[in-house]
Amino acid sequence: MLSRTSALLLSVLLLVSTAVSAEDLIDLKRAARNPTTPADTLQQLAKHDNADVRQNVARNRRAPADLLHELARDPEARIRITVITNTATAEKTHLLLAEDKQQQVRSVLARYEYCTAVVMDKLANDSSVEVRIEVAKNWNTSLATLQKMTNDSFPEVSQTASREMTKRKLEAAE
Repeated sequence: MLSRTSALLLSVLLLVSTAVSAEDLIDLKRAARNPTTPADTLQQLAKHDNADVRQNVARNRRAPADLLHELARDPEARIRITVITNTATAEKTHLLLAEDKQQQVRSVLARYEYCTAVVMDKLANDSSVEVRIEVAKNWNTSLATLQKMTNDSFPEVSQTASREMTKRKLEAAE
């Protein structure tokens, strides 16, 4: 748990975020990833000018879901990707990220093992062939979605979906 002195120091550092020393920045990054940092402090750190500080908040498994939802709109793709892989991230945030402008972000989301079938259903219609292939490979993609994907206009997508359906049926039969 952060001591009262540490919390006060963090508050002061956050107020002067544009003029922090390298050592202070290390302290801010450490606080951002510390699971005992209070939610209100994480909220302040999520608005810091330094992308590494914001990324550490996005990485923090105790970050509130609504704060992670805010960070899903961060201008830095690496922060949005970090939000994807935080197990505290809610489905609504994954659905928001399924509409991300950057294919790289959507591709990571399509590969993420904790995304729900609802998110995979949405990504199954992505404009990117690479994203759709990752959806077809994701274990959380429903059989109904895989069945639809077997009719994809790109052979790589339809073949991958078909293989995954066959594999699941064989595994279920065992």
